[in-house]
Amino acid sequence: MRTDDWHLTRDLDAFLTRAGAFLRSRPGVHTLPLTVTENLRMRGPHVYGDAVPEFGMLEQDGAVRATFFRTPPHRLNLTVLTAEEADALAARLAALGQRLPGVHADRDTATAFAEAWQRHTGATAALRERNRLYRLGTLTVPRPLPPGGPRIAGQEDREHLIRWHDEFVAAVGSGVFRDAGEWADARIEQGGITFWETPDGTPAAMAGRTPQVAGQIRVAPVYTPPHLRGRGYAGAATAEVSRAALAAGAKEVLLFTDLSNPTSNGLYQSIGYRPVADFAVYDFTQPPSGRGVP
Repeated sequence: MRTDDWHLTRDLDAFLTRAGAFLRSRPGVHTLPLTVTENLRMRGPHVYGDAVPEFGMLEQDGAVRATFFRTPPHRLNLTVLTAEEADALAARLAALGQRLPGVHADRDTATAFAEAWQRHTGATAALRERNRLYRLGTLTVPRPLPPGGPRIAGQEDREHLIRWHDEFVAAVGSGVFRDAGEWADARIEQGGITFWETPDGTPAAMAGRTPQVAGQIRVAPVYTPPHLRGRGYAGAATAEVSRAALAAGAKEVLLFTDLSNPTSNGLYQSIGYRPVADFAVYDFTQPPSGRGVP
């Protein structure tokens, strides 16, 4: 069985025509490519930056069995690959002169690709972050709830959302991010951010949700300013967004956590989220000019 039958394209429609059924066959673990490609389809090719997005499909026996996407300058995102398939893709991209900043995939795939990328390019790969994907089981609203209540962010909250977006990105430092203003406009248009407000109307935390694609909605981002943490605001906001996702008809409600943060992992499990799969993020440092592997 060949492992190098990768078809590369920058045509989103062509990619979705060939790979859409594969991505929708496992909407939970494919939440990132489903969500990112839906944003690209709805809002245009530059929603994540000025460069043209890149896509790839591994086809065997006439069917797609794996994909990748990349929205430069961000990391490569992969679906599940064997070590041999990861090596073949790394060799193909290295031969094309690609300079990747890193990779994000399920733990085994990310590790296999990082090792292959080092072999084929001479780059150095460093584990940046370990994530866990959770799926909502039975929603359990935290009790007691903190004082106040939920409110969907509106146009009057645009500057507040931009500020919190930038604070969240600075705190996380990883992932696929968009221009803060464009992100705020899209979330306001979609009703995609819920604040938990204190009784005096001050936003204390936010939880977002992605548009529903293939029956799945992902809760993201969840953010509480440092001086307001530890009071239950994030849990309350997350529970409310999770409830709204179920009410909207989502068959799967998902979220990612950083495994180095036991507080958030414990919080989401107490609300009803259960582990699905572990993911990893690697950063690549390119070798000095002329020292790469030919």
